[in-house]
Amino acid sequence: MVGGQPCLLVPSPEDPDTRTALESLLRGRFAAVGHPVAPRETSHSLRWALRLLALAPHRPGPEGRPLFVDDHLSTLLLLQDEPLAHALAARWLRPLADLTPRQSERLEVTLLAWLEGGGAPEAAKALSVHPQTVRYRMRQLEKLFGPGLRDPRTRFELEMALRSRRLMAQVRRQYARVGRKARAAATDFRPLGVDRMARVNGL
Repeated sequence: MVGGQPCLLVPSPEDPDTRTALESLLRGRFAAVGHPVAPRETSHSLRWALRLLALAPHRPGPEGRPLFVDDHLSTLLLLQDEPLAHALAARWLRPLADLTPRQSERLEVTLLAWLEGGGAPEAAKALSVHPQTVRYRMRQLEKLFGPGLRDPRTRFELEMALRSRRLMAQVRRQYARVGRKARAAATDFRPLGVDRMARVNGL
């Protein structure tokens, strides 16, 4: 037990058979499988697994599957310190601060697709828009960011900032959905006999 939570030390899950067995044994439980490490480094693996669980809203149900840290390494790296991720985004995305939320979101999505794809045609395909739309938005971004968009370090920092902001937004949306489902379940709950009492009272 670590911090009141049960933890299990198992052989490395890098073996596909081991992973399959763990998925089967942990099905229906809210659990995370850490990254394989040497025994003396188990505290690191545990910390990453707990962080992954903290980022993932609880998904109860018999079909719920365990989370594997190895499937989310980049997410954990970018969100290991959320205040730092916010600082990174604030530092590198400052030129977008004076835009409306809708304008900023549109340009952020376009810039990230352009950075990931390497050009306007690839970004347009990823966004399901016309390449000319991407080129128009990129001209706007070039005015805002200046020649920095051609600098490899700036592009790397921008991609990290945009990815971390996107991941944080995804986590917020997931928690919001879980919260709505929980509220809906609480609203639907009626103590035994309420319907019968309502019919008797003519409601």
